[in-house]
Amino acid sequence: MLIRSRAPVRIDFAGGWTDVALFTEESKGLVANAAINIYSYVTLSCKRQQHTPESSKLQRVLDQSIRIYSADFDTFIEAEDIRQLEYDGNIDLVKAAIRKMRIETGGFDLTTQSIAPPGSGLGTSAAMGVALVGVLGAFTGATLLPYEYAELASSIERHELGILGGKQDQYASAVGGISFMEFMGEEVKTSRLQIAPDVRYELEKNLVLCYTGKSRLSGNIHQNVTDAYRNGEEKTREALRNLKAIAGSVKNALMKGQLTDFGELLGENWENQKALHPSVTNEQIDKLFKIALGHGAIGGKACGAGGGGCLVFYCKSDQEYRVRQKLQEAGATIIDFNFDLDGLQTWKAE
Repeated sequence: MLIRSRAPVRIDFAGGWTDVALFTEESKGLVANAAINIYSYVTLSCKRQQHTPESSKLQRVLDQSIRIYSADFDTFIEAEDIRQLEYDGNIDLVKAAIRKMRIETGGFDLTTQSIAPPGSGLGTSAAMGVALVGVLGAFTGATLLPYEYAELASSIERHELGILGGKQDQYASAVGGISFMEFMGEEVKTSRLQIAPDVRYELEKNLVLCYTGKSRLSGNIHQNVTDAYRNGEEKTREALRNLKAIAGSVKNALMKGQLTDFGELLGENWENQKALHPSVTNEQIDKLFKIALGHGAIGGKACGAGGGGCLVFYCKSDQEYRVRQKLQEAGATIIDFNFDLDGLQTWKAE
């Protein structure tokens, strides 16, 4: 029997960084984001009992080993027992998910695959974490709500593996849709934005998502911004306050169908992203922004922490094709997408 799961990545429209735990301890964080139909997949294959002849009788032998294959990194590991799974830099997210879900016996194979490019800034590792707890939950017969899967996946990254970051990615993957999220300490409130279908279709049409071709190391950027915040740098703290306010404005613009305002707010968000720390942008990103804004984009921002990965632009009506063309000519890769409205999904297959 096969158990499969998929979880979508997200585009963060505004307020990213304000969901990071360090910041939410002092002030409420606000984020507007959208899950998109680019997925992280996990397949769990249950091993059947094997039979070996002994004295003309069949003795059942239960295979408790675990085999894990990451298609993204072409990495394979095998352990005869779950207790042999140790963090060593190889597929640690999968190992941590098995521990967090309290899987005590093996006897299965796991295969993981992410469709998003590496270091994209789309929350790929969070989507993989959500897909992992989804498939392992189905394997154990757990009945969890979307927010519970999000919290489990977040805990795996932050507490098991010590990765800096917030919770917006996990919630977007688990819940799906276009959302407005509030973060205060460990508490999260998420609301699906009720956007008219024609506004949603127009939003999809006029958004352009591109991959710079360069993976970014979000952990390094997170550390830079965290250090600046802890050192009391007012420029960083002011940028965080502005990012939070912009997220609230983005929510209002989307709900009112004011998409030109939405595009301008993306640009405001980007200016404040860059104010967090110089490592958020670089010469290549600045060049791509200049090209997009010069050929029909109203505004745009880097996805996730910045420093590379993906950029998203909102374009004037019927100008998105020019922006796409010019970005491709400059060496960027256009990523087509639609919004995902379902979030985490699990199912069984033969």
